[in-house]
Amino acid sequence: MKLSSILTLFCLALPLLGWAQDEKPPTLSAEQIKQLQEQREGRRRLIAEATSEGIPVRLADIGGFRGARGNKLIGYGLIVGLQGTGDSRSTPFTTTLMANALARWGTQVNEQAYRAKNIAVVSINAEMPAFAAPGRKLDVTVSSLGDASSLQGGVLLPTFLTSPTNPDITYAVASGPVSIGGFNAGNGGSSVRSNHSTVAMIPNGADIERSVNTQIVFDGNVMYFDLDEPDFTTVERAATAINGEFADIHAEAMDGVTLKLTIPDGVAPTFVAKEIEGLMVRANLPTSVVINERTGTIVIGGDVKLGPAVIAHGSLKVRIDTGYLISQPNPLGRGDTVVVPITNTSVEEDKTQIAVVAPNATVEDLAQILQTLKLTARDVIAILQALAEQGALKARVIIR
Repeated sequence: MKLSSILTLFCLALPLLGWAQDEKPPTLSAEQIKQLQEQREGRRRLIAEATSEGIPVRLADIGGFRGARGNKLIGYGLIVGLQGTGDSRSTPFTTTLMANALARWGTQVNEQAYRAKNIAVVSINAEMPAFAAPGRKLDVTVSSLGDASSLQGGVLLPTFLTSPTNPDITYAVASGPVSIGGFNAGNGGSSVRSNHSTVAMIPNGADIERSVNTQIVFDGNVMYFDLDEPDFTTVERAATAINGEFADIHAEAMDGVTLKLTIPDGVAPTFVAKEIEGLMVRANLPTSVVINERTGTIVIGGDVKLGPAVIAHGSLKVRIDTGYLISQPNPLGRGDTVVVPITNTSVEEDKTQIAVVAPNATVEDLAQILQTLKLTARDVIAILQALAEQGALKARVIIR
């Protein structure tokens, strides 16, 4: 091995071993340097293999059968039994709903004179899974619609849950004591709160009254399997794997998402679904860079390649501090005390750091370079965006 190659590998290995640049690194033997090089080449081979051949996953983990999905349910109701933390007069429809509820039982209430603070109007949301049968139970989420300060200790009155697209059909009925998973307490102007006290849960709080018609087998004895993320490579690999594994099932890739499965007569669709979901296929690994500027998170996937480039990074720091000078007159003199602000401005510019990216470099090379430069997450984001604009970053950049 050439001396220059040994020195280059040694410098790139320093950040991985946790040695600070200002510390004196230990001496590596030729055997240790050879092991480091073999480990690096092994990682590169695994990344290249995953990129070219994909990652083995179950079909159930990357998609699902058309028709086998959950259904959103919604309703609006009242929570009672609150300890003075309900809606105020500023929420007029609360008393209207309470008066209507009592009128169903023959009790007439003057809603203008109704001033109870132990009720709150809420929205109820639930999701009914596919193939859910009547008599089963659902978890529901309750959210305050008015100005109630807390739903702690309240009980939801029976409320009809319907589909957002068809409010005339009742699919479930929700009721029961709510749980906010926290608390909201205060006294003498001080308060302590844990979690959101105006959002609550009711475990098993809804009874299913009607099931939703679910269709998974369509005309021509056909089932459709849809991927969660569009990918032409993955859907073609899945079709090839199904046709090679099952002689009686014909799979055809219709587009980048959908697999059309023609199943034989007399075979239960549930058996076909079980076999298809458990089949292992190689999912394509996209080469993309996801950047979240709000949180400073960077995720690089796939065997992202870099073209030759020179990275020069330097930062300018401007700091402005404001102090105050108090001018006070003599004890026997006339005058007022004056506070005078004094502003100090200092400018610091770091030395420019330069790194050279070799042709056909990988993400591992870039990570080692950026780690050696000891950059912040926002500096790394700026460099990645600049590399993408220059064309040296051979990947799709997604900014959140």
